[in-house]
Amino acid sequence: MPELPEVETMVRGIRDAVAGRKLKDIRCCPCPCKPISLKPGIKAIRSKALNQTVTGVRRRAKRVILDLENGYSFVIEPRMTGLMLLSDPPDTGHLRLEWLLQKGRSRRSLWFWDRRGLGTVQLLSQAEQETVLGPQKLGPDALEITVNEMKQRLAKTSRAIKVALLDQKLIAGIGNLYASEMLHQSRIHPERTADQLSMAEIKTLHKAMRQILKTAIRYEGSTLGDGTYRNALNQSGGYQNQHRVYGQEEQNCPSCQGAQILRIVQAQRSTFYCPCCQIMQS
Repeated sequence: MPELPEVETMVRGIRDAVAGRKLKDIRCCPCPCKPISLKPGIKAIRSKALNQTVTGVRRRAKRVILDLENGYSFVIEPRMTGLMLLSDPPDTGHLRLEWLLQKGRSRRSLWFWDRRGLGTVQLLSQAEQETVLGPQKLGPDALEITVNEMKQRLAKTSRAIKVALLDQKLIAGIGNLYASEMLHQSRIHPERTADQLSMAEIKTLHKAMRQILKTAIRYEGSTLGDGTYRNALNQSGGYQNQHRVYGQEEQNCPSCQGAQILRIVQAQRSTFYCPCCQIMQS
């Protein structure tokens, strides 16, 4: 967490409040915890970004991007516990960075909050963005990739399909939670090798991927039991109430009611699936 739906919710939540405003100040908030990664450093950031207008707010994979009029962009990667907030942080002790933005006489703040300090904030030129965010680092977005392109990319790897879906170089934006949900809806066993999936299975998976991600965005993401993920106004998401397998170990499968959800570990991550709906083919 956060994954594509949560980051897209962040982007939509701050866009109207931030785009078109001039950056009057940026400061590191006092925090006694592990510092986030901030590049190239606050002094250099201030010299390049102050008095620049934010021309757009967008998402690339699981990153929030604030574009500035001079061609530089803030690239914010929330990672495990990062949030983009306009008001009411969960607590002030984990505020990391504040952007002070002005339009006319109106001023407002945008904050980056991060409990665990694993998030990153970078100010990048256009050339640097191509290196960090380009096709050598990130594959096509999960909401934009075509069925044929998805088939071609998955055909290149013999890894388990669940593991392959987490590879951001193959398909960008999918994380652990939504991968389990997609495979369950597609009735594909998570340990099936990606290159052995048929075109019909890829089409089913592609449809489930788009449907689940779009629905999760509509619900403003998933807030799990630790309550960390919040939208820009510090409110919970709602998609956690729609989870069919993720975190449902030993619960009856909502699809077949004939088996209990199992949990296995793949690439050091928990995978949840139904052994009845998602049969491992020989």
